[in-house]
Amino acid sequence: MTHALPQPGILAPLPPQARYISFLLREGADPREALRALAAQATGEGLVVGLGADLVARLGASVEGLRQFNGMPGAKVRLPATPAALWLWLRGDDRGELLHRSRKLTALLAPAFDPQRITDTFLHAGGKDLSGYEDGTENPTGDDALAAAVVAPDAGVLAGSSFAAVQRWRHNLPEFDAMTREQQDHGVGRERDSNEELDDAPASAHVKRTAQENFEPEAFVLRRSMPWVEGNEGGLVFVAFGHSFDAFEAQLRRMSGAEDGITDALFRFTTPDTGAYFWCPGVRGGQLDLRPVGL
Repeated sequence: MTHALPQPGILAPLPPQARYISFLLREGADPREALRALAAQATGEGLVVGLGADLVARLGASVEGLRQFNGMPGAKVRLPATPAALWLWLRGDDRGELLHRSRKLTALLAPAFDPQRITDTFLHAGGKDLSGYEDGTENPTGDDALAAAVVAPDAGVLAGSSFAAVQRWRHNLPEFDAMTREQQDHGVGRERDSNEELDDAPASAHVKRTAQENFEPEAFVLRRSMPWVEGNEGGLVFVAFGHSFDAFEAQLRRMSGAEDGITDALFRFTTPDTGAYFWCPGVRGGQLDLRPVGL
């Protein structure tokens, strides 16, 4: 029997436009019919689907490795937990088209799910954060990306699936603007224009806090983050796909100061206001493979 393949949108390049929607499960609702209907929609690059731990439990199932995000023990900064039952990442190149697709999906799910949060995002300056720094410089590619982001083919029923850590970070742009260029570069650990890593960056620099090859074991994730804007405020929807949550948690432990008391310099001008974990089923036979949760 062939194993499932990863949802195509996970490994595809970032789209020009996107919309992230999280849903809560209605009290007393049976989600099975809605999930079966959704399963036929997420077979291409345009939609990625993730299930939360509470939803899996409501189905009377379990997914090894799936758990709730509960912050980080010992963290020196605030890491809010905002669990959701279901998460959709709609990908495209036209905001109006994304709106219409999201309305249809919300109606499809309405018998069992209520929207919790909707965030529209976009590709900025070819892949830069709103701070002007390139995001995801050291993302793995090719087979390395597949190994980092997707459960291996020999892993049984979960093969082809992924685990997604999702946080919406809110930038304090006036605080960032008030920093000198040197302070900005040292906070990130790179020179903004050249994207070159700084040899003299302090221990708190983001690059030094999160260098994936410097963990034991190495902590590689596939980042699929995109900027968001609402009015005159903005930030980054951080999304990390992994074959487990272990690599993400290793990085967050170090960033938050839980490991050695040194917090990532990024927290000087940006902080997360959401945090959730999801399991993203693979695709098999032309639809989401929901066999691991009994569907």
